[in-house]
Amino acid sequence: MVNQKNNMNGDNPNEGSANPSPSGSKIESGTEHIRKAAEEFKSVAGAVAGEYRGKAEEAWNDASQRVRSFQEDAEEYVRENPTKAIFTAVGVGFVMGLIFRR
Repeated sequence: MVNQKNNMNGDNPNEGSANPSPSGSKIESGTEHIRKAAEEFKSVAGAVAGEYRGKAEEAWNDASQRVRSFQEDAEEYVRENPTKAIFTAVGVGFVMGLIFRR
């Protein structure tokens, strides 16, 4: 009865004993396993992120180069054909005006 009363008060009869409880070592082992798994996940995720970052940079650089090339081609066409460029711009503006007026 006294043991039950001490246990109800939060006293642990195994406190102070030299033998750690098996559940405590399992918790420590589980914690260590989770820590190692998290570190492994972090390193793998970093590697994958780096790979995708490189691919994204390549795609961005390629798209930027294509836009510059298109702009240069358009400027060259306008310099070679100014009348066509002006009438094309007027026509596109007129059609867009009709579309957006409605």
